[in-house]
Amino acid sequence: MRYTPLTQAIQGETVDAWDIHFKATSLKEKDDSVIVLSIGDPDFDTPPTVVESAVQGLRTGDTHYVEIEGREELREVIATAHQSRSGQVVTKENVIMLAGAQNALFASSMCILEPGDEAIVLQPMYVTYEACIQLTGATLVPVAMDKHNGFCLDYTALKNAITDKTKAIYFATPNNPSGLMLTQDELQFIADLAIKHDLWVVSDEVYSQTVFEGQHISISGLDNMAERTITLNSLSKSHAMTGWRVGWAIGPSTLIKHLSNLSLCMLYGLAGFVQQAAYTALTDPEALAESERMRTTYQRRRDRLVKCFHQHNNLSCITPQASMFLLVNVSETGFTAQQFAESLFEQQKIGVLPATAFGACTSDYIRISYVVDDQQLEEACTRIDNFMAQISHEMRLAQ
Repeated sequence: MRYTPLTQAIQGETVDAWDIHFKATSLKEKDDSVIVLSIGDPDFDTPPTVVESAVQGLRTGDTHYVEIEGREELREVIATAHQSRSGQVVTKENVIMLAGAQNALFASSMCILEPGDEAIVLQPMYVTYEACIQLTGATLVPVAMDKHNGFCLDYTALKNAITDKTKAIYFATPNNPSGLMLTQDELQFIADLAIKHDLWVVSDEVYSQTVFEGQHISISGLDNMAERTITLNSLSKSHAMTGWRVGWAIGPSTLIKHLSNLSLCMLYGLAGFVQQAAYTALTDPEALAESERMRTTYQRRRDRLVKCFHQHNNLSCITPQASMFLLVNVSETGFTAQQFAESLFEQQKIGVLPATAFGACTSDYIRISYVVDDQQLEEACTRIDNFMAQISHEMRLAQ
């Protein structure tokens, strides 16, 4: 049977990035000693009050069609929180609920890009950006962050990447996989370019509630950026709600209307009981306290892993400012990132992700997620130490 070109656009090179992860999760079903550090699915349960809210909704019949854009009270809470954090003046008319930030990314791309357009994406980038942009017929133009300068923005490279076909600039801050945040100066530079060339900006801020150090700044709050910025967010990471598929997009009211029409065709609104759970997650004191506990736990785990990697001279680790991931440069071990990840899995039963899939600038790195409990994390550090000791021994023998 025949398939459309869409199937090629959504395939992309990055979909193969998860091979080791799938091997690790498959083996873990048979072997409890496997430690999976390759995916950003929190090991926490969704806060109990959030779960109970959804259960109560199910029991009381909250199982019917709801507003396509999402319930007003939920959108109002999101708008108020976003305005408080970003400084951008928004109302519920600027918010639409979608099935996770991934769905919001897909839908937003469909509404702002078309064949012949170019979309600049700051790398490292999350792996699904490629397909979401390509399926519109647009061309993804990667602009690598400067890996020789702590993955800071390469101002010249970004400026030179803009052509008369450029329609949008995409980025995530905090970033997945680096956990780093764009600074005020970097965001202002992006904003100035967007205004000068009349570009959309798609700002993925899914990890904005898991910040450890520094200040998260939303580009939407900068002068003259509200009309051209689409802010994506969700509860997946902040409240351990990955499986609930609840996220949103914030943007100009006209864009929200277009997204609503698209949602009508592909989603027809989020389930009411899921929206009730989301409302509870954003307003209930116990749920908010639990979210903060998750954040501080991630910070403690980050510190333990950073300490582990800093002990090895042939590894260098980027200390993330936020998120649940960190990048480790393995180029001085004599392995490629793929080889390192495969060997670590084969010898120590630890699954990590080669970061090549996130962009050429991270081809020497592996991405590690710290979404396991303290006992497993400590065991992982011990195994990594043993693995590196073996590598060092083999390198000495080879000299």
